[in-house]
Amino acid sequence: MKNFKIKAPLFILIILCFLGCKSTTQWKGQEPIKKVSTQTVPIQRQYKGVFDLGDGIFMSNDYSGARMNGVARTNDSLLSVLITPENLPINPSPWYGFKIWSETEKDQYVKLTYNEDAFHRYFPKLSKNGSTWEALDSLRYTSVKKIFNERELAESITMKLSLSKDTLWISAQELITSSEVDGWTNKKLMTNSFVTKSTIGESNQGRPINLLKIGESNDQKMIMVISRQHPPEVTGFLAMQAFIETISGETDLAKRFRAVYNTYVVPLVNPDGADNGHWRHNYGGVDLNRDWESFNQPETRAIRDFMREKVTETGGKFYFGVDFHSTWEDIFYTISPELKGNMPGLVPKVISGLEDEFPGYKPNIRPSPGTGTKINSTAFFFFEFGAESFTYEVGDNTPLEFVRKKGEVTALKLMEQLLK
Repeated sequence: MKNFKIKAPLFILIILCFLGCKSTTQWKGQEPIKKVSTQTVPIQRQYKGVFDLGDGIFMSNDYSGARMNGVARTNDSLLSVLITPENLPINPSPWYGFKIWSETEKDQYVKLTYNEDAFHRYFPKLSKNGSTWEALDSLRYTSVKKIFNERELAESITMKLSLSKDTLWISAQELITSSEVDGWTNKKLMTNSFVTKSTIGESNQGRPINLLKIGESNDQKMIMVISRQHPPEVTGFLAMQAFIETISGETDLAKRFRAVYNTYVVPLVNPDGADNGHWRHNYGGVDLNRDWESFNQPETRAIRDFMREKVTETGGKFYFGVDFHSTWEDIFYTISPELKGNMPGLVPKVISGLEDEFPGYKPNIRPSPGTGTKINSTAFFFFEFGAESFTYEVGDNTPLEFVRKKGEVTALKLMEQLLK
């Protein structure tokens, strides 16, 4: 079979070099994860409503995915918005989202402030309809900087917004709640006869944990895909979409793959967090990607029980597992290559395939120590089922065209390797 080649325009090649040229010093990634308590703890609930700020200006956080914990008029020209997390301690990834409109056309300054241990992370996205988004013009954006872990970050930002009677949506990233995820699965995937959807459990608030099955095999060979354990990590979700749409495509490779392997997907592991505008945790106040050993939360238990029951019922194997996330920069967190699962060498071959397809791109790979501790999903997939696995991290600001292309090519390279 001919290799799939990306015919990238020049600006994509420039982006690739910025993200990972061989001469660039690569980010070292996060510190090794540590075991923490995942017992349910209280969270802060937002007071939701429409707020009259005077001078004909109104703001609202009364919708799914919103995050605005307080708002006040500082002076005639400035509104101050407070953004606080669902609970503490927490990874400093402040999600924010609100609507604003005015009875008359005017420019209005809006300042975002955070609790003292946090900082501004996500560059504002604007929308006029809640579905089509674009970044705020950088000329309408100022910040007060501070140093956090050797990075220069903003402790607050001020936006200059052009208001009118038409609602303006402001969000940390594109707004993708449980309803948007359902819309994507129904429109893009469920129209195929080889795709089925089921519910394998419920979240703390009773939202369904939905599972997609993609394929027509006998479940002797399976792969597992999950996304959105952490609500703000939208770029990782977009990469997962491209990955799954490629596996569900009409290419000869995808058809042959679906005849041999069934792909199981939980596209939104943390629906409560996404719909409540959380920074990181579920409604139990827990980082779900630290609950893959204790299983104190219903979301992780649902996936664990499904995978165990599937293997017991069919006698089949999970050959691969991937968990899509977002972080500062593109990076792959892998299992130590010295450890052997159901298909040794699979992950290095898939990732090296990306390097072959994108000239000038050097994937950033950080293997885990391989202790056997099942704290996060990647370790659980490997040490529980022998599934070759990695955590697929996408940069917060990685250009969306590259996010999608890399998701597509990852799926192609994976299918090629699993069918060999």
